[in-house]
Amino acid sequence: MSKKKLVSLALGTSLVFSASFTGATTFAQSSDSITSKMDIHQKVMNIDKKGPSFLSGKLSKEVVKSDKDVKKFLKDNKGLFAINPHSELTLLEKTTDDLGMSHYKFTQTVKGVPVDGAIFIVHTNKQNEVTATTGQLFKDASKKVTDTKTKVNQKSATDLAWKHIGLSKEDTVAETHSEHGLDAHKESEVENTSEKNDLVIHEKDGKFTLAYKVQLQFIQPYGANWQIFVDAKDGSIVESFNAVTDAASTGYGYGVLDDYKSLNTYYANGTYYLYDVTKPMNGVIETRTAQNGSSLPGSYTVDSNNAWTAYSQAAEVDAHAYAGQVYDYYKNTHNRNSYDNNGATIRSTVHYGSNYNNAFWNGSQMVYGDGDGTTFTSLSGSLDVVAHELTHAVIERTAGLQYQYQSGALNESFADVFGYFLDPGDYLLGEDVYTPGISGDALRSLSNPTKYGQPDHMNNYVNTSSDNGGVHINSGIPNKAAYNTISSIGKTKAEKIYYRALTVYLTPTSNFSYARAALLQSAADLYGSGSSTYNSVKAAWDAVGVN
Repeated sequence: MSKKKLVSLALGTSLVFSASFTGATTFAQSSDSITSKMDIHQKVMNIDKKGPSFLSGKLSKEVVKSDKDVKKFLKDNKGLFAINPHSELTLLEKTTDDLGMSHYKFTQTVKGVPVDGAIFIVHTNKQNEVTATTGQLFKDASKKVTDTKTKVNQKSATDLAWKHIGLSKEDTVAETHSEHGLDAHKESEVENTSEKNDLVIHEKDGKFTLAYKVQLQFIQPYGANWQIFVDAKDGSIVESFNAVTDAASTGYGYGVLDDYKSLNTYYANGTYYLYDVTKPMNGVIETRTAQNGSSLPGSYTVDSNNAWTAYSQAAEVDAHAYAGQVYDYYKNTHNRNSYDNNGATIRSTVHYGSNYNNAFWNGSQMVYGDGDGTTFTSLSGSLDVVAHELTHAVIERTAGLQYQYQSGALNESFADVFGYFLDPGDYLLGEDVYTPGISGDALRSLSNPTKYGQPDHMNNYVNTSSDNGGVHINSGIPNKAAYNTISSIGKTKAEKIYYRALTVYLTPTSNFSYARAALLQSAADLYGSGSSTYNSVKAAWDAVGVN
């Protein structure tokens, strides 16, 4: 393998670089105990029965209008769902989409403690009939966890998590800088270091542990979104991994590729800021410059005449303009208001590190390096890179795909696919900033994953413990399925199907087979289960060995 290919696959858990594939099977029949109540057209479940399940069809004869009705439906079919819905399911939300379908999202709990990743959704049509159930349920959770009393307190668990990664919170707190004149409008509310701690039931390979899920998010001394599970009984570390994900006035400037861009800026006290207050957001789109390369979030990027034409400003120009384009895409195409759908601030910091060959979303903001000039030029100079990274933020707030193994590879793939939807000139990722001295080179390709060392079929799936279980390399398989889909049905239909699958059907533990089912269900919702569009999505996944 060439040195360049090694670099493209090993740049960490952000822009650039599963457990073994257990397989899935599709059933068209149901057991005798439920055929009188259900007409199941599709059932997708891992052979070992540990993975998520996806049922679709006419699943209820009774009208379902509330979460109480849903729980009755589940209880009536307890042989299939194998849990006590009244004691083990807690309603998180009920939503109704533009198609008139309602979605009841639950979390599975044991004595009130949520099972991490166990999101279960019941979907009804306009006639209030259950048409699908999706997500993860663990039938043995309540049997294996009988005591939910903790012996380690929450603060101690957080301290143990910091100790586990060899840092303290003080090591990650950046010096703050106050700029005057920007408080008259909307304000940015992005934390630079964040601690989150929740008591959960952690599941791994059939073992259930009462644990604190400690999330440590920071951008100094390195970009991190640590997910650390601390045993609530003895304080041991059950599992940990860094889930950091890669990659009003009007002024103008020139980007990394010396291309002209119009910029939404802000004028205050004789100074222009890359601070966009024109969007219908609760927050803003802001761009900052890292101080001394590593002091983040850095200072506001400013200019005296609103002409951002200096070469040293090129990375800022692109980061700001492209963040706005990504916002506009999600708002105009999918009616999504920022990554959290609640108008959250989108902050970008450029000039991070020294010759830093990466970009990442750390759970709070975007960070871009300038590259070393050989492997990369400034990473904010590529629209599909910016789209990829901000889509990680969307994924975090919707499906919540866990950044490990197949669900992590799907996280990377969906970020790549939406990178294409925003920059559809070709099927390459990062070609504008990767190896600037080599024309036509790229990090990854949706149409030809093997060109950059990725598999494009399940026959070549890579079993590895590296890179959180191969999240960057194995994403080539769903990427190829996405290319097959787009080339068959076109971008407009494909982006609607992919967005619906991401925001309605995918759940944290989804694997490749589940993603296939989620995309098929989305195609059926939008275009009909017997449509050519549906059949094209099916063929796209069949062609990569996921069926």
